[in-house]
Amino acid sequence: MTVAMIRVLLADDHALVRAGLRALLDNLPGVAVVAEAGDGREALALARRHRPDVALMDIGMPGLNGLDATAAMRREFPAIRIVILSMHANEQYMLRALRAGAVGYVLKGAKLAELDLALRAVVRGDSYVAPALSKHLVEDYVQHRGSPNSLEQLTPRHREILQLIAEGHTNKEISGRLGISVKTVDAHRTELMARLDIHDVVGLVHYAIRAGLVTSD
Repeated sequence: MTVAMIRVLLADDHALVRAGLRALLDNLPGVAVVAEAGDGREALALARRHRPDVALMDIGMPGLNGLDATAAMRREFPAIRIVILSMHANEQYMLRALRAGAVGYVLKGAKLAELDLALRAVVRGDSYVAPALSKHLVEDYVQHRGSPNSLEQLTPRHREILQLIAEGHTNKEISGRLGISVKTVDAHRTELMARLDIHDVVGLVHYAIRAGLVTSD
């Protein structure tokens, strides 16, 4: 009997990390990497082209981070099972990943056997969370699923602009990347500052790092 191949999309902004992951996945029976993306926007474009079964998504990627890319991918392709690959073993990142629509959360230090287990679990329709994250964190997520926080009260466009500001882009550069006017960028910037009660760029950068939109690297 032929076993269906698990088709995987890799999304990580570090080429060496992707190469290492691909080498590992190539050793797993019944798993095929169909595409590799270096950022969230490319991941969405490749998902449209290849329709993978699973997307392995890094969090800290330029332009469009993995969590917002996850939310967008879930809206457009609800059948794709998204597993976040993260170096962050803490509640904040895991809960944000689950709220964005991820069904798996695996730490980058995990062994190949755990990644294999996660892939097969999510393809079956189950969820998978790294054992290092204790059970009560998942229970806490379920109990407080609908509770908003300041980041979740921002629109996707606000989060997109916040990330680009934190990455050091000017209003003119953001305008060009997003295809909107500088005046519209400035209006969004003013509004998100008001919503977050943060009134300088340094404060926005620090907030974006704490929220996991960008890394401090």
